Amino acid sequence: MKYLLLVYATPDAWEPEERKVALGESVDLCHTLHSRNLYCSAAPLEPVETAISVRVREGDALVTDGPFAETTEHLGGYFLVDVDSMEAAVEIAKQIPGARRGTVEVRPLVEVPNLPAGK
Repeated sequence: MKYLLLVYATPDAWEPEERKVALGESVDLCHTLHSRNLYCSAAPLEPVETAISVRVREGDALVTDGPFAETTEHLGGYFLVDVDSMEAAVEIAKQIPGARRGTVEVRPLVEVPNLPAGK
């Protein structure tokens, strides 16, 4: 089953040098997961200031700058893994450097039949 591990933190959670180290650790974790055939995808996100939110209500689109919710922690990246259980996904989440300064939300994906394969 696939799980999305969503990494949240405050914008000032990492000093620039610490962020570089954490990124390197994340890359290493991805290689470890890949070697165990558990890795699907992972990526950090650009800062929240680069985000655009789109809402369509009654046929009208509202496009605004920034994220949908006003929160102190922002979505900063993700890992997509394919493991046997929620417990296995949680064990991976514990290894994500972002968990040391923020929160990693672990959510199972709904498998939808007949979707096209991704790139």
